[in-house]
Amino acid sequence: MHIDLRQLRHLIALAEHRSFVAAASSVNLSQSAFSRSIQALEHSAGCQLVDRSHKELPPTKQGQVVLEHARRLVSGARLLSNEIRQFNGLEAGELRFGCGPAPAAGLVPKAIGAFIGRYPKARVQFQVDDWQRLNKRLLAEEIEFFVADTRQFEADPDYHTQRLQPRRWYFCCRVGHPLAGETSVSAQALLQYPLAATLRPPNLRKVIGDLSGQPDFIANVECENSYSLMGVVLNSDAIGICTANSSTGDLVRLNIEGLGEDCEELYTRYGIVSRGRMRLSPLAEAMIEQIVSTDQAERFLDACSLEQLAV
Repeated sequence: MHIDLRQLRHLIALAEHRSFVAAASSVNLSQSAFSRSIQALEHSAGCQLVDRSHKELPPTKQGQVVLEHARRLVSGARLLSNEIRQFNGLEAGELRFGCGPAPAAGLVPKAIGAFIGRYPKARVQFQVDDWQRLNKRLLAEEIEFFVADTRQFEADPDYHTQRLQPRRWYFCCRVGHPLAGETSVSAQALLQYPLAATLRPPNLRKVIGDLSGQPDFIANVECENSYSLMGVVLNSDAIGICTANSSTGDLVRLNIEGLGEDCEELYTRYGIVSRGRMRLSPLAEAMIEQIVSTDQAERFLDACSLEQLAV
């Protein structure tokens, strides 16, 4: 079978769009030229790769096999071309990685800002998503690494994890909130007010549920964008969950009874996750180095910012 990367890219596009018209448009071809490309690939494979009798145009069994290999070959070709450009000059090339919503709220944008200052010609694409979807993209070689919770990967030899500094979660409210002046707040009193939080951290939700005597602890407002959530907190009586680096002078940190500093569930467990046996590109290594450096600097700033929060 003759391997034509262009035809493989067209098969991938058809699998993604499930339409000859949309797929052809996505690769800037006429529908007739796109159809001929798919037919030529099928002729080379010696079998039908797409079930044209079905409206959704699903791949046949043979097509599914070709599609899986096509994704790996096309991704590998892109990585090879990108890495050669990087070796020829580190400032050139493209870097793709992912991060969870919490790192995307502070750490990662700061690291990228410093990174593009060092490598202004580099192209950076970072996707914000939960760790499950980021892992799928990592396995599909769509990204080289991601920054998120590492607990699911630390014991798996197929992954390499690099822990970042733990960050403490805090319950907070706006200045002027009825709880703002309290020296300590019970879980029961806390839950008298709406809660605005990300879908994480689940362990902290369980702790509050246990403290309040409730089977679960469900937020009234959920969003994966930390800045948006803090906007809700600042404009209502909702209680928020934040880290020190996402707090502002308009927020008051609440001291919750029964939650001591030694409570493990109060801390993040973020890190950098990559494939265990995959070599990272020079740009990926440089970005990871920048993320770690920025993380260490933020850890120091966090300690300073805590002194500015009202207790």
